[in-house]
Amino acid sequence: MTTLPIAQILHRQGTWQAAPAGTMSRDYEGRFLRRKRLETDEGLPFVIDLKQTTSLDPGDALELGDGRLIEVIAAPEPLLQVTGPDLARLAWHIGNRHTPCRIEADRLLIRDDPVIGHMLEHLGARLDKVTEPFTPEGGAYGHGRTHSHEHGATAHDP
Repeated sequence: MTTLPIAQILHRQGTWQAAPAGTMSRDYEGRFLRRKRLETDEGLPFVIDLKQTTSLDPGDALELGDGRLIEVIAAPEPLLQVTGPDLARLAWHIGNRHTPCRIEADRLLIRDDPVIGHMLEHLGARLDKVTEPFTPEGGAYGHGRTHSHEHGATAHDP
């Protein structure tokens, strides 16, 4: 029986410098992991085994047990490019529905969701289907994902 390398250490973008031994391209949903058998883009199988479910960001690196690094890459995926005369208002409506969104000066990018797209068109948005890596804004309360947070008072509130 072959033992697969195990990645239990995550290095965030900008905190590692060694040349990666490989890359791992995954879409937005595929970069939300805790424990899973994976394969690098070069074909090396390995197991990721983190302490908690974590949102991996492009430029992060997973460290295998032998010290090799696997760089995380955002894979292209189907998205909606949102443009229009009032991007701030459109961004507010997207955020109000807890929809992950990449915010740029002249456009917004969201996953290809026909229901959200229909709402945005009724608000005057222009939608174009594109295929690009998706790296939405992180949540206000921590790294990465914006879901699974509470809106009420918590133990850490004053």
